[in-house]
Amino acid sequence: MTPLKYVADLIAGQSPSSEDVNLLGDGQPFLQGNAEFGPTHPTPRYECSVPPKQCEPGDILLSVRAPVGAVNVADRAYGIGRGLCAIRPCGAVPGYVKWWLLHSRPELEVLATGSTFAAVSTSIVGGLELPVLAPSQQRAIADYLDRETTRIDTLIEEQQRLIEMLRERREAEADELLGAPIVARHTTVKRVLRPLSRPAVPGLGVVTAFRDGVVTLRSNRREDGYTFSNTEHGYQEIRPGDLVFHALDGFAGAVGISDSHGNATPVYHVCEAVAGDHLPYVAQLLRYLGRSGFLATQAPNVRERSVDFRNWSTFGRLPLTLPPVEEQRRIAQHLDEQTVKIDTLIAETERFIELARERRGSLITAAVTGQIDVQEAA
Repeated sequence: MTPLKYVADLIAGQSPSSEDVNLLGDGQPFLQGNAEFGPTHPTPRYECSVPPKQCEPGDILLSVRAPVGAVNVADRAYGIGRGLCAIRPCGAVPGYVKWWLLHSRPELEVLATGSTFAAVSTSIVGGLELPVLAPSQQRAIADYLDRETTRIDTLIEEQQRLIEMLRERREAEADELLGAPIVARHTTVKRVLRPLSRPAVPGLGVVTAFRDGVVTLRSNRREDGYTFSNTEHGYQEIRPGDLVFHALDGFAGAVGISDSHGNATPVYHVCEAVAGDHLPYVAQLLRYLGRSGFLATQAPNVRERSVDFRNWSTFGRLPLTLPPVEEQRRIAQHLDEQTVKIDTLIAETERFIELARERRGSLITAAVTGQIDVQEAA
């Protein structure tokens, strides 16, 4: 084993003056940190004419601030900020060092310190020890992992495209059924829905309307994609079966029937049916009107990525076209059945992707630590 600093030069990034950093134009591309990383090479968003530190084409770029351990390869010269460290192998095969660093990410995460965000110093990175192997063996490992991880990455991309196609199919079928009922009555939201106003119940969790139409306790799902704002005040109770419409993000599909008992902020309209209309159908229709862009045309004022319907009178004036109640029930039941089937396929595909990523990580570890003979495996 030998420390990384003995087989590579390490260049710690340094932040320039904010006055010298601008949006990317024709100047020297500048990378602040991991946010500009791509699958293999960075995608710069900024430029800096006088970067204090710079990497060269072929340098390995390591994220040394949260998230620690992400790796890219420089495809050209970049200025680099304090969130990055450029590693320039001089006594080891660059491809081998790259894969060894990816294998070492858990170790870097353990070594990271910081009260605000995790970070590792260049000296810690330089002290990491890697196996001393013959250059031919290093190249064999790098070539093997380049080839095998490309296969896995291609498979993952295909599965991700499948998930997008399944979601598009689900939305397309909903649009077809909700878009133009043959027999219908014309009405408004306030004649179909009645707003509920309940005080919050202490001790309950937070209910969130997600943009995929699911309304559930925030704790039931991962946090990515949630639309709840912690800055809101004046919580209200939400019960299972309530129709819940996010007054700022409903335009993007954040409306549905709650499956949970909890609290939420006044940014949600919590409603019941006025005269017997089928709430699940009304929720599906409002999602369709949002995703189709209709709600955006009805809002009194629009801010970036949001359409404002917090005023109940404004929301209540929205026009609705509803088929007979029995037809509403039939359509809603059909859409629910299709959603269950498609969501099951999506969940199975996501699990497959998770296993493929685990396999990728295990393969990297096995190759760089000598657990497998890469020439025999090839």
